[in-house]
Amino acid sequence: MIAYLKDWFDRHFSDPQVVILALLLILGSLVIIFAGKLLAPLIASVIIAYLLEGAVRKLQSWRVPRLPAVLLVFTIFLSLFITAIFLLVPLLVQQLTQLFHEVPAMISKGQELLLQLPERYPQLVSEEQIREVMAMIRTESAAMGQRVVMLSLTSAVHLVTFLVYLILVPLLVFFMLKDKEAIIGWVLSFLPRHRPLVNLVWEDVNAGIGSYVRGKFVEILIVWVVSYITFSLLGLQYAMLLSFLVGISVIIPYIGAAVVTIPVVAVAYFQFGIVPQFWYVLIAYLVIQFLDGNVLVPLLFSEVVNLHPVAIIAAVIVFGGLWGIWGVFFAIPLATLVAAVIKAWPSPSEQRDLAANKTDDETPAEQA
Repeated sequence: MIAYLKDWFDRHFSDPQVVILALLLILGSLVIIFAGKLLAPLIASVIIAYLLEGAVRKLQSWRVPRLPAVLLVFTIFLSLFITAIFLLVPLLVQQLTQLFHEVPAMISKGQELLLQLPERYPQLVSEEQIREVMAMIRTESAAMGQRVVMLSLTSAVHLVTFLVYLILVPLLVFFMLKDKEAIIGWVLSFLPRHRPLVNLVWEDVNAGIGSYVRGKFVEILIVWVVSYITFSLLGLQYAMLLSFLVGISVIIPYIGAAVVTIPVVAVAYFQFGIVPQFWYVLIAYLVIQFLDGNVLVPLLFSEVVNLHPVAIIAAVIVFGGLWGIWGVFFAIPLATLVAAVIKAWPSPSEQRDLAANKTDDETPAEQA
């Protein structure tokens, strides 16, 4: 057994570059798993700075100096950040609170609808089944109410942390943009100078993940705005909250759209009933989802992320289970990282060739 493991290790890790790449991947995973919550402001700042770097580079391509470009992009970011904190978040919280207050009335109306099913479809649904469903709904509603109370009791502690993040994150983003070269140089100083395999993986990942994350951010904004305008024109209640949910649902391909359909349909039904207005909302929502999947996504991403749907769903399940909402959001970029590593990882024969070439290159020097 030991000889088998040694042979496997020699075949797959004979090249020092492979060992360096494996150690970096393991170290990065351990830091995120065990110190992710502690380093949350730093990780969020790195992600935001990474997103804004594309705009800074665009301005630099127009011959704008680095520092003015950083100041302009950061000012726009800070303005949007402040607007979201003081205008958007309170509106979302207000609509969410109103929706929670109306949940009991929605449940009662839903129960009335369920009670009519045995009369209309006695062959398919029995009264006993309806009573079981209603008992389950009441139990889940009570549990949801308890979770809301517990959340409100712990919100004071989280509020202090949130206020600290409001100050730390913008400052970190600014300095990461301003001193990007110095920070990257400091990080690279801990790595070996000769790291072709790591550089190859980073080039592939940077090209794929950078375009994906920026494109996904644009997709969220477009779907959010279009949904809000559509719901507002149709007179749907909680238009901002529902459009926000529709926007962020694009983070999780396939699954997100299916999940968000439930609150949209529920609010439309309990507000309008089965009337033409309800069908208008449903048709408009389906059109938005269709245009997003068949027009907007191909336009924004093209061949940036070439992953099979099964691989995408598996990545959402695995990384979402490991890191929660952040894992869900970065499931596809992380899957892209895994694909890039697998693509760049040398086969045993390639590692032997690299080792042989390295030996041949060192022989003259040793002879000298």
